[in-house]
Amino acid sequence: LIDSGVDDGRRQIAYDAALTDLHAAGEAPDTVRFMRFPPTVLIGRHQVLASEVNLDICRAEGVGLVRRVSGGGAIYLDEGQVGWELVFSRKTLGLTTLDEHACAICEAVAGGLNASFGIASRFRPRNDIEVDGRKVSGSGGYFVGSTIVYQGTVLIDMDGARMARLLNIPAAKLVRHDSATAASRVVTLKELLGTVPSIEAVHSAILAGLRTDLGIEAIPGQPSARERAATQQALDEEIGTDAFVHGTAPPVGENVLEAERQAPGGTLRVYLRLEGLASNRRVREILVTGDFFAAPPRAILDLEARLRGVSVGDLAAEIERHFAETPIGLLSLKPAEIRDVILEACGKDAR
Repeated sequence: LIDSGVDDGRRQIAYDAALTDLHAAGEAPDTVRFMRFPPTVLIGRHQVLASEVNLDICRAEGVGLVRRVSGGGAIYLDEGQVGWELVFSRKTLGLTTLDEHACAICEAVAGGLNASFGIASRFRPRNDIEVDGRKVSGSGGYFVGSTIVYQGTVLIDMDGARMARLLNIPAAKLVRHDSATAASRVVTLKELLGTVPSIEAVHSAILAGLRTDLGIEAIPGQPSARERAATQQALDEEIGTDAFVHGTAPPVGENVLEAERQAPGGTLRVYLRLEGLASNRRVREILVTGDFFAAPPRAILDLEARLRGVSVGDLAAEIERHFAETPIGLLSLKPAEIRDVILEACGKDAR
């Protein structure tokens, strides 16, 4: 059990990356981790920063900008929220898919919150814990080899109006959840209880749920010297850099083709540019974005690289080969949905 306390957002995510890689290499134990953030906007691995975040307001208010190693949507974090994380072997719970792990872990956390605070939270697929249809905890996860990482937050107290100012919440996402505003989509423990529970009480509730439902007994510990060194390396070389946080900008211009789909597993958006004669159009560049979860996290990056130079006529078969040859976990998303939105974009080619 590691409690990282309140720390810089990029450093918190760098520790995620370090702990995950070391666990996958057999150099770190199964771990439950708690963390908190100063005011921070955290976006998913596959999202376009400028599309998800009001950058000018973030900069004016000194809000940190951080990109996760994992997928998912943009969220606002501050000291009034507890982040929780499990890094452990895929064999531990005897489950197979990311969906199965999401269900088991979220139901355990919900059970702990209910027993400790007398609320009626429940797991709502694909990755939320809700009370009367309002989110009190969001989560997501991914696989790296035989290691699974599953993360979430619990909203203790937060400024919903500030969250709405900082994030560009798509109207379609609110409609899916029958919410008029982003702030009305969430609920805090303060609102539910009429008082602010202590951080320690929330930690204890989560641990109790994991122990009761999943048999996980967490032993207090500290980051190892190897974990600290790997965290600093990840921070310096990738996670802490502006290049990683800002990511790849979508291609622009009159020849850029776009397609978007609201799938059950998240929003998918494709940008691509083709080249070549009409009889042999090929992919020149492609970018797949969205708030979906894919495991391992670089699976979509590998797909983009594989499709560059592929002829339009061969795209469907090449995409299917990629997913057949590469073990990929998609949380509530199907490979066919990725294939179809790419082909939809290609179908808009005037040539």
